[in-house]
Amino acid sequence: MSVNELTVQMAAVVGLAIVALLLAGWRKTARAQARPQRDLTAPARRVPYEVVEAVAAPYHRAGPVRRLWSATASTGLAVIIGAMIATITAFGLAFVVTTLTDLLKK
Repeated sequence: MSVNELTVQMAAVVGLAIVALLLAGWRKTARAQARPQRDLTAPARRVPYEVVEAVAAPYHRAGPVRRLWSATASTGLAVIIGAMIATITAFGLAFVVTTLTDLLKK
């Protein structure tokens, strides 16, 4: 079987798949329909809610030690994650370059 024959067969399979998808969705409605109520005779019950007003504590900024600690921790995490991504990328590129160089030597 040649590459041309395989390409033609795969194009035919894709065409048949598209036709099958079109036929499967041909009779579906375009819009969602509203769900009917469960019991049309019973009226909807309205339950009142009690509103309670309470005084909330005012906003206080975090202290300087806590802000310094959060900045240090986020910087440390960024450095560690960046180093991990750089290491993985370097190993991947080294593998690709080594593999392609070996293929060129053959």
